[in-house]
Amino acid sequence: MSFLQARPFKIGAIGLGVSLGMLLIGLAATILIGNAIARQQAPTPQAILMLGGNLDREAFTATFARQHPQLKIWVSSGLPRSQASQIFSTAGIASDRVYLDYQAVDTVTNFSTLVGELKKHSIRHVYLVTSTYHMRRAKAIATLILGSQGIAFTPLAVPSRDPAESWLQVARDTGRAALWVFTGRTAATLNPKYYHLRDVAERDSEVRYQ
Repeated sequence: MSFLQARPFKIGAIGLGVSLGMLLIGLAATILIGNAIARQQAPTPQAILMLGGNLDREAFTATFARQHPQLKIWVSSGLPRSQASQIFSTAGIASDRVYLDYQAVDTVTNFSTLVGELKKHSIRHVYLVTSTYHMRRAKAIATLILGSQGIAFTPLAVPSRDPAESWLQVARDTGRAALWVFTGRTAATLNPKYYHLRDVAERDSEVRYQ
């Protein structure tokens, strides 16, 4: 390859790198500003967002919600509807406070499928409930997906003895969250369990919103 042939490629690569860097800087600025505004408008959380995936999370959330009766609860792909409803009912949580949603098939879609509903209900700040081992990845994704939509979050960890998830998992899903921010897609089909999880979600997809 001659110098003249190589030079346009080099310039193009530099331009692409600069453009990508500017996009990331813009995203970071959007998140920082949006988070500051959200926390100013809603200094304390207005709702609970619980991520499914562990049997202890519904019980923890129900107990916490009983102590904070002003908060509504969104549960993303947690226990089957009948079990989840029973836990909240037993804790004395009125059914009109609980939104059970089964669209998500993984952690990224826990956020991407519900961020629109949170915005529709004018929620600017949520408690983010998940297990301690899962919180690092959940926070990274929430920073991008919720943060890009002007929603702040306060982590609320459910105690767990499981080891924290790997940084590789965090990096992978941070990339997928960034993909959603820029394209509206999550690459959920890259999850080898995607089709099984989608079928399970479809069987319990009757979502109730008040």
